[in-house]
Amino acid sequence: MNIAITGTGFMGAVHAEALKRLHLNVIGIHGSSPKKSLSASAELSIPRAYEDYQKLISDPDVDAVHITTPNRHHFPMAMAALEAGKHVLCEKPLAMTSSESATLAKLASSKELAAGVNYNIRFYPLCLETRHRLKTGTLGDVHSIMGSYAQDWLLYETDYNWRVLAEEGGKLRAIADIGTHLLDLVQSMTGLKVTEILADLHTIHPTRQRPQGEVQTFTSAQGETQSVPIETEDLGTLLLRFDNGAKGSLFVSQATAGRKNCLRYEIAGRQGSVAWNSEEPNVLWLGHRDKPNETLVKDPFITSAEASSFTAYPGGHAEGFPDTFKMCFRAFYDYIAAGDFTAPHSFPTFEDGHREIVLCEAVLKSHEEERWVQV
Repeated sequence: MNIAITGTGFMGAVHAEALKRLHLNVIGIHGSSPKKSLSASAELSIPRAYEDYQKLISDPDVDAVHITTPNRHHFPMAMAALEAGKHVLCEKPLAMTSSESATLAKLASSKELAAGVNYNIRFYPLCLETRHRLKTGTLGDVHSIMGSYAQDWLLYETDYNWRVLAEEGGKLRAIADIGTHLLDLVQSMTGLKVTEILADLHTIHPTRQRPQGEVQTFTSAQGETQSVPIETEDLGTLLLRFDNGAKGSLFVSQATAGRKNCLRYEIAGRQGSVAWNSEEPNVLWLGHRDKPNETLVKDPFITSAEASSFTAYPGGHAEGFPDTFKMCFRAFYDYIAAGDFTAPHSFPTFEDGHREIVLCEAVLKSHEEERWVQV
């Protein structure tokens, strides 16, 4: 496979590294300007630097495109790549509206192409182990799901990134940016679907200080600034109802001091419960009523086949954030290599990405109308 990446920011580099660790051939990269394309090509040791996106998708050597650009570019870029006959792996969110994401999902289903969304957190080995235990009924019928996803990189008024602007990322920010990872994860593990949402969102900084130059994700602004109005939320709380009657509560924040990138969940069933924290990703807590609780440490020799098949290293050898990208991409390219585009997917698809956009729109509607909203 020959792969090209569009987007030269934080995620572009992460994708390039993961693809190279899989020994896949990354032949080109495209940035928002020819200068950025050339700079990323040199820095990441990628042979081709495309002047514009059209040249990327017109390149007959390119088999697949990874989209890591700001959100507003995802829809037109994914559409163009699919229409050019390229496989597509897109960063989340898949699009800006459910109308756009539905169009992408429909187009993808009509072609013999792989189309995935990078919900990489699914591929932590112990999240796959949780999925296995829930699927096989070890924990019994699920009745409650609690979760949170907290960061602190947008805590201060002087913290800035394109994601804070509604015109770049959409009206939802914290929920759409990181909350969708949490929503996708708990639904993919439990097999349950959210049917109703009650949302309460909050913007801590109605005004932020925008620097003159671009600010990369997870870095601080430098130099002179100007005040810009902010319409997107810094944090939010969600109450959820699932299709089996289970109840859920999720908290999402990009302004919680000390939490750098902390996703947590606790899922309770009639026979037991399970809890996990992404900042300690190699440990899974198993809760019991009538016997001592357990701590399961990641080890492919004792976890399920579902988890061990996406575990690269033996017990005692920690796996983390970069490995989830590698495994998500491995699932994507193994699917392509198998050549059966009617087979079940082990990676998040455009259909999954579409559902997350539908959920985001329900979140926004619930917040604005202060009521429960059906999905």
